[in-house]
Amino acid sequence: MNARAIAFPLLLAFGLLAAPAGFAAPAAAPAGPRAMTPEDLWAIERVGAPVVSPDGLWAVYPVTVWSVEKNKSNADLWLVPADGGAPARRLTWNEESDGSPAWSPDGQSIAFVSKRGADKDKPAQLYLLPLAGGEAEPVTDLPISPSGAKWSPDGKRLFFGASTFPDLNDDWEKVKKRLDEQKDDKVKAKPSESRWFRAWDTYVTDGSVAHLFALDLATRKVKDLTPGMDRKTQFQGGGIDWDLAPDGREIAFAANTTPPPYVKLNSDIFSLPLSATGEAAGAIRDLTAGQPADETSPRYSPDGHGLFFLRNRRPDVDPDFNHLARYDRESGRIDGLLESWDVSPSIAGFSSDGREILLEADERAHTKLYAVPLDGATAGTPKRLSGEGVIGGADVGRAGRVVFSRSSITRPGDLFSVPIGGGEEKALTAQNADRMAKLLPVATEEIDVPGAGGEPVQALVVYPPGYEKGKRYPFVQAIHGGPFGAWGDEFHFRWSGMLFASQGYVVGLVNFHGSTGYGQAFAESIIGAHGDKPFADVEAVTDAMVARGIADPERLFAAGGSYGGYLVDWILGHTKRYAALVSHAGVYDLLAQFASDSTWGRPNNYGASPWEDPQRIVRWSPSYFAKNFVTPTLVLHGEKDFRVPVTQGINLYQVLVAKGVPARIVVIPDENHWISKPQAAVLWWKEMFAWFARWDPARKAEGRPQAAKKVG
Repeated sequence: MNARAIAFPLLLAFGLLAAPAGFAAPAAAPAGPRAMTPEDLWAIERVGAPVVSPDGLWAVYPVTVWSVEKNKSNADLWLVPADGGAPARRLTWNEESDGSPAWSPDGQSIAFVSKRGADKDKPAQLYLLPLAGGEAEPVTDLPISPSGAKWSPDGKRLFFGASTFPDLNDDWEKVKKRLDEQKDDKVKAKPSESRWFRAWDTYVTDGSVAHLFALDLATRKVKDLTPGMDRKTQFQGGGIDWDLAPDGREIAFAANTTPPPYVKLNSDIFSLPLSATGEAAGAIRDLTAGQPADETSPRYSPDGHGLFFLRNRRPDVDPDFNHLARYDRESGRIDGLLESWDVSPSIAGFSSDGREILLEADERAHTKLYAVPLDGATAGTPKRLSGEGVIGGADVGRAGRVVFSRSSITRPGDLFSVPIGGGEEKALTAQNADRMAKLLPVATEEIDVPGAGGEPVQALVVYPPGYEKGKRYPFVQAIHGGPFGAWGDEFHFRWSGMLFASQGYVVGLVNFHGSTGYGQAFAESIIGAHGDKPFADVEAVTDAMVARGIADPERLFAAGGSYGGYLVDWILGHTKRYAALVSHAGVYDLLAQFASDSTWGRPNNYGASPWEDPQRIVRWSPSYFAKNFVTPTLVLHGEKDFRVPVTQGINLYQVLVAKGVPARIVVIPDENHWISKPQAAVLWWKEMFAWFARWDPARKAEGRPQAAKKVG
């Protein structure tokens, strides 16, 4: 019986049965349409990456719902036909989050990670959900949380990654004892002699390392496949990037090769042979030793002959693009593929016959899906499968339909599918259609203007509800971070172009020099001169919007986070044209950024190291231009931010106050580089809009009350 025959009665059951006791139906929203608010943004349900059933007929995916009132999220699993033949239906109703689904080879059950039961402090575990009916059953009971499970081809085992201690491995009693001791430690000191000792908002000094494990489903015994391994894998937590060979007889994974104290980093691809019973059957081998830079994202081809991965060409060059490569498992030869394709792709999967590889790539503010023909160690011309917007999480099964998520500035993410051979897309979900129908629509436009050096620079422009041509509007430059990233035509939950526009602003989203999606040379053109071309590009777009009669030159504003905050701080010292600025997690002092959690690429990015040529770094530090600061500036920062330490924001604020420049600072103690909890995020948005309103010349002329408290 195929997966559709098994699952369709379940669909009907979930569609017709009443919700479980204690589940409250959402309250009816006010009549609309009306302008979007921060609360509306956080009411949007977030569709996660789909996982297609082995026969290709179904896709399971998580949906995350946030509660502003409870200040937390919950995710449940949903199911939808890959061809759009029936509406999506909910599979799980859990008070805590369910995620990371993985289909069994026969398509009759789904493994997933979930936290259930009365003990809220217990880590999430692996569960099995039978699609023929019945409750989800726990299959692990560990002191650590599994992640990214994959099934053995015979369906008898699950492989997964998780954090443990290299001297304890799968001795779970001792692992739990050590974890409890660390939790109960009253001092909680973080000693280290390593350059790699904290990441984002977490200290990584507890001695844990990501290992790979095998779970025997018959005995429920969990075996460590990499005992004693002390290699670092992902930058934070227990994550590990790995794949299982189609015959189940080998695992490939990415891990760092350099020794402590990690003065340099280098990621290689390793392989581990497995026995027929899923145990380690040999030594771990480094497959890409001698390659000059990082290799990541190993993925086996369906025939098992090739191991595909992504590689960089230059170490310590942050904007260096990914390039596709293939390792021949028989000969050991490595071949580069698509070497002249000037994008930075990621691997999404393969057609079932292995004749095509699916790649996702950013191009001019859109993330596109491509199918690339394969012939042994050669690749043909990429064929685009998806439409406009930003896609992600593509997956495909034997039926040949690729399922992926896609969003745009004006539409939250939904699932779509398209034949791998190309053809018409089908929308599979409309998760937020009712919510969006209650909100006033906004319009978008893509423009190109001559930027630094006369080179064309693209910007996305978002217009407020009811925009009238010929009328001037307040204009906000929302500046992206990275800097080696880009604004995409996506529904962004931290820097929503739609939410900005819904407050009455025209919004500029500039993909300045340094942005990705415009070629390697464009991305690395700002190395050693961090504030030069991006500032010129942002100013060029502002000039163009004023010249077109759209932006009111007296009502210009700018806001940005991380590198975007850096560029706001740079603007603060180089022009007086903006009525007010907002710097979130902004880099103010480049020399002080060596307190960041990640400092390996900074000498290259800044043009020098502090011990070689500090003056070259200072030349591009906003702090060097404090004498020019006059613009009212709001500083926003999470106190747990290790990427841009909170002292960066405090330093800027204290300089502004000491100079007598109108300033306000909001430090949020429990937040990190991203303001990720709904109550803090709603406050964050409201502080920003209040600051703009307070310094809006039009509001002052109307005698309207100030929307924020006075400094001091």
